[in-house]
Amino acid sequence: MSPERFIKIKEVLNRRQPDLTVITDNVHKPRNLSAIVRTCDAVGVPYVHSADPDGGYGTYHGTAKGSHSWVKVHLYEGVESPIKTLQAEGFKVYAATFTDRAVDYRELDYTQPCAILMGAEKFGVSDTAAELADEHIMIPMMGMVESFNVSVAAAIILSEAQRQRVDAGLYNESRMDADEYQATLFEWAQPKIAQYCKERHLEYPPLTEEGDIENPSEWYQSVRVIRDQVREKRQAVKAVISEAEARYEPID
Repeated sequence: MSPERFIKIKEVLNRRQPDLTVITDNVHKPRNLSAIVRTCDAVGVPYVHSADPDGGYGTYHGTAKGSHSWVKVHLYEGVESPIKTLQAEGFKVYAATFTDRAVDYRELDYTQPCAILMGAEKFGVSDTAAELADEHIMIPMMGMVESFNVSVAAAIILSEAQRQRVDAGLYNESRMDADEYQATLFEWAQPKIAQYCKERHLEYPPLTEEGDIENPSEWYQSVRVIRDQVREKRQAVKAVISEAEARYEPID
């Protein structure tokens, strides 16, 4: 980890907008999903909530170019769950859909906690999602086609959200929860060790000012001790099971 790289990571984290997000309602083409994720990273959106992507969520690496490493994607069965969950947390849900109640997307306030709801490639926002949404928004069209590609539309709307938030000074200082900030900082700076800790339910070790593991030899030794303790417990359990099996004959 170079000092320059660690500084860049902290600068990006400091601009993340925890109260701006995107919900995708059955958007299933990997290229579109990945393009939306890439735009979210560019605008500072830390999470995408993906409901019912056909065949699950997969990134198209030629489009995402690694941005899926910086934006967390939460998967849901049914679009009602992410909408209601976010609304309960104080988010307004803006559904991009052409209805009688839709307003120009530039008329709404994106500086408040809000989620941009984007619909499926062919059918758009579902009736269920549209009914649950707080507001409907539209991008005025001047040509023969009825709408932009879903990933392009998301980029246009998110660019307006970014403009409003820049004007409001919301990118000037970190707005993330302190614990989440530290955890994310570690995961971005030390992704392999973070994965190792997750798999073994270990706490992340502290980092130096340069983004390296603090006292790495001591930490690795403590991990070895924990590993040996776990191995001993497993062996003890196996011994108890073997002894119990030897005492009792199986019933035919």
